[in-house]
Amino acid sequence: MPAENEKTELFERTPIPKAVMTLALPTVLSSLVMVLYHLADTFFVGMLDDPLQNAALTLSGPVLLAFNAVNNLFGVGTSSMMSRALGAKDYDTVYRSSAFGFYGSLISGVLFSAAFTAFRGPLLQVMGTQQSTLSATSDYLLWTVTFGAAPAILNVVLAYLVRSEGASLHASIGTMSGCLLNILLDPVFILPWGLNMGAAGAGLATFLSNCAACLYFFVLLFLRRGKTFVCVKPSMFGFRRAIVLGILGVGVPASIQNLLNVTSRMVLNNFTAAYGPDAVAAMGIASTISSVAMQIAMGGSQGIMPLIGYNYASGNIKRMKETVIFLTAIALGFMAVATGAMFFGARWFTLLFIQNQSVVIFGAAFLRGLCLAQPFLCIDFTAVGVFQSCGMGRRALLFAVLRKIVLEIPALLLLDKLFPPYGLAYSQLVAEALLSAAAVIMLLRIFRTLEKKKSPLAGGGKV
Repeated sequence: MPAENEKTELFERTPIPKAVMTLALPTVLSSLVMVLYHLADTFFVGMLDDPLQNAALTLSGPVLLAFNAVNNLFGVGTSSMMSRALGAKDYDTVYRSSAFGFYGSLISGVLFSAAFTAFRGPLLQVMGTQQSTLSATSDYLLWTVTFGAAPAILNVVLAYLVRSEGASLHASIGTMSGCLLNILLDPVFILPWGLNMGAAGAGLATFLSNCAACLYFFVLLFLRRGKTFVCVKPSMFGFRRAIVLGILGVGVPASIQNLLNVTSRMVLNNFTAAYGPDAVAAMGIASTISSVAMQIAMGGSQGIMPLIGYNYASGNIKRMKETVIFLTAIALGFMAVATGAMFFGARWFTLLFIQNQSVVIFGAAFLRGLCLAQPFLCIDFTAVGVFQSCGMGRRALLFAVLRKIVLEIPALLLLDKLFPPYGLAYSQLVAEALLSAAAVIMLLRIFRTLEKKKSPLAGGGKV
C-alpha cells in the first residue's frame, strides 16, 4: 500500500499537537491565501473608486458560493469516505471513492456552467442586480462561471482528495499556487494601466488561476502515481452502492448547507440593495474582511477532518476527542484577538479597500456587526467538521437548517426593521451565538456515547 506506514504513524501515534499542526497548518495557510486572493479582488477593484464595480463582486457572491455546494458534495463527502476507509484498512474503497469524487466533480462543473449560461438572465434578477450593476456583474460571471465553473470546482475537490490521506502540504501548495497567481494577475487585468477590465478582469484572473491550480494537481498525481491513494483511473469510476451512499450521506447534507448559505447571502444582498449600490459595495467589503478570520477557523476544522475520521473509524475515540479540544482552544484564542482588531479598526480596514466616504461609513458599521460572530463561528465549524468526518451527515444538515432558515434569515427580517440598515450585519451574531451552545451540547453527547461503546465504527455515523 502507498506510504501506509507513514499515514499510520501520523494518524495513530504522532502526538496530538504535532499531528494537528501537520494537518491543519497547511490548510490554514491555504485558506489565508484564498482570503488574500478575495481581498486582492476587492482591493484592486476598489482602486477604481467605482461602487458599481465593487457591487458586482458582492452580487456575484451567491453564485460563487453555489460552487461550494458541488465542492462539498464531492470534496467533503469523498474525503470523509476515504479517511474512514483508511482507518478501516479498506483500500479498495479508498481508491474507488476518490475516482467517484473526481469524475463526479468534473461532470458537475460542466453541467453547472451550462445551466448558469442557459438561465443567466433570470438568475441575475434573483441575485438582486439592478440596471446600474447588471453589466459589470454579468461580465464578471462570464469568466468565473460560464468559462470557469469546471476548473474552480475541480481544483477544490482535488485538494480535498489529496488532504484526505494526510498530504495537507501538497493540497495547500496546489490551492495557494492558484491564489497567488490570481493576486499577481489582478492589477494587470483590472486597473487602467493594464487591460482596464474592471470587475471582468478580476473574473478572468480567477479563471486562469483555477486552471493553473488544476494543472498542479494533475502533475502531482502523475509524479506520485503508485505512492498515493488518490485514484483518477476511469476504470475505477463506478456506482457501487456502499461507496455512493457513503459519499452522498455526508456530501449531500454538506451541499445543502452551502445552498442554504447561498440563499441567505441572496436574501442579505436583496435587503442591502434597498439602500443603494454604496451599501451593497460596503457589505461586500465588510464580508470579505471578516472572512479572513472565518476562513482560518474553517481551514483548521477542515485540516483535522482526516485525523478525526481515521480515529473514529479505527475506534480511537480518546485521540479523536483530544484532537477536537486542542484545535478548539487554539482557534478560540485566535478568534478573540481577530475580533478585537476588526471591531476597533473597522474604519481603517474599510479605508484600505475604498476611499468613497459613503461606502466607508456603511462598511465600518457593517464590519463591527459581522466580526462579533467570529468566535461563535469557530465552535460551529469545529462541530460540523466532526459530524462530516464521522459520516454524521444528518447532524451537519440539522446545523445548516438551524443556522440559515430557523435563525439567521428571521434575524435579518427582524433586525432590518428594528435598526435599518445596520441591523443586517448583526443577524449572523444572533444565529451563531445560539448555534454554538447547541454545538457544545451535541459534541459532548457524541463523545459520551462513543466512549461508552468503546468499539470501532468504520461505517458508523449512527450515534
